[in-house]
Amino acid sequence: MKLNLDKQESEFLNRAIAHWENEQLLTAEQAQKLRASTEVKGFDWMRLAQYSFWIALACGIIAVGSLIISDKVLNWIRSLYYTPDIVIALGAGAIAAGAFYVGRRRKKLFPERVFSNEATIFTGVLFTACCIAYLGKTFDNGSGHYSLLFLISVFVYGALAWKLNSRMIWLFALVSLGSWFGTETGYQTRWQYYFLGMNYPLRFVAFGVLLVAGCYLLRGKKWMAFFWELTYVVGLLYLFLSLWLLSIFGNYGHLDAWWQVKQISLFYWGIISGSVAASFLLYGLKNKDAIAREFGITFLLIFIYSKYFEYLWNNIPYTLFFAILAASFWFIGRRAEKIWNLHSEDKPAQAPGDTSANV
Repeated sequence: MKLNLDKQESEFLNRAIAHWENEQLLTAEQAQKLRASTEVKGFDWMRLAQYSFWIALACGIIAVGSLIISDKVLNWIRSLYYTPDIVIALGAGAIAAGAFYVGRRRKKLFPERVFSNEATIFTGVLFTACCIAYLGKTFDNGSGHYSLLFLISVFVYGALAWKLNSRMIWLFALVSLGSWFGTETGYQTRWQYYFLGMNYPLRFVAFGVLLVAGCYLLRGKKWMAFFWELTYVVGLLYLFLSLWLLSIFGNYGHLDAWWQVKQISLFYWGIISGSVAASFLLYGLKNKDAIAREFGITFLLIFIYSKYFEYLWNNIPYTLFFAILAASFWFIGRRAEKIWNLHSEDKPAQAPGDTSANV
């Protein structure tokens, strides 16, 4: 029975076999047998399953929304207005616990049903958030310190992710951590524009640096291995998205103040952001860190083109503007194509009668 792979997996495997063959780790006969033992899928059913479950969830939300429009349902919801917050919190918690139990059980019984299992766990995540929110309303003393709810969410989602071995729940823990950081710094300054002289983008640059630094310190730790890559990616997202906003708005805390300055005066933030992206690109290339490399090149291009639009959109004729834009993308495409061809030189030629490389 042949191993069924999608096109990208097949290309990767063929490149690996060619490398092993060139390094004389495999004989030509063994390499040919390995190539003949795989076939390319005619249709990516896994991707269809993934999209179908997401569409099902979206349609379910729409269906609930349509139901709520009904007068009878609206009257019933109004009657729930006086339901104690603790009752709603306990009800949501019970539903969340049931969803997590069913999701975990399904993972054991039907591990191949990846997306339906994740959809069940995602339902539990939503009701967990509802439970925490209403618990917060139950014990609210009027202080407005609701950032504590996000902090509680971090520990709840973290514990659930660890117990259920779920990266999706760990993602919500990381998002909650960022939400806690933002709201806590706002609360500590009574929602003023600056915290220790930093506006929100600059604060999250610091937050992203701390998260990425924590990833490097925890690299190689066995207990963190399952969640390490996701944490690293989210940390880089926090860092680079904040740098991008910082390159546009600078360290201004209010839009009125930002409107009063010329964008060219914020050029140094763009230089700093571009330098950080270039540093990650070089680090990724030198240390074979694909994540750092991809983030570096992607955001370096984003920073460059953001500045191009900021500085030249209203200052040169549109014909010249788009001509330069087209030429730059053509140059990038040609360079990328050249690099791709260099990496593809070692791909094995398709044997006569072998259709494994065709869709």
